[in-house]
Amino acid sequence: MQVILLERVENLGVIGDTVKVRDGFARNFLLPQKKALRATDANKKLFEERRAEIEANNAKAKADAEKASGKIDGTSYVLIRQAGEAGQLYGSVSSRDIADEIVKAGGKIERAAVVLDKPIKTIGLYDVRVRLHAEVYANVKVNVARSTDEAERQARGENVIASAQQADRDEAAAQAADLAASAFKDDGPPAE
Repeated sequence: MQVILLERVENLGVIGDTVKVRDGFARNFLLPQKKALRATDANKKLFEERRAEIEANNAKAKADAEKASGKIDGTSYVLIRQAGEAGQLYGSVSSRDIADEIVKAGGKIERAAVVLDKPIKTIGLYDVRVRLHAEVYANVKVNVARSTDEAERQARGENVIASAQQADRDEAAAQAADLAASAFKDDGPPAE
């Protein structure tokens, strides 16, 4: 299906481009979201008549998005979740969770603005892109941890999972040394 783009669409084109897309993509996304018009003669004429208005609206929306981007770009958000010893979450952190946290902190974004390729399933620090406009992105840091103490340690750059594993190994080595020392004391020196 041929469509005329009413705004910039990533990997597709910019305002006014006539592009060929799959029918389902046009019917289910571009047309309902008012991102494109079918490329008929009537719509081409209508687009040319309203081109200046469409570009002005896009410029205003882009300016608003850049203003909002300045407020949230580079900010950090902490999400406390339950997780196992190896750092595997009991569930996941989705784009909706991140968007809700940004809104709680005073940012004004839509849930669909958070770009997350796949849900976050382990604790750690993650860089997440937020699409505020087709041409404006902000980057936020998401700190997923089991507790606020752990989140602070992660923010300082500590790998809490590796630290916990090392502490477990050290404790096991200390217990083994204590056990060997107490066995040696009880039995006395080995007989020859």
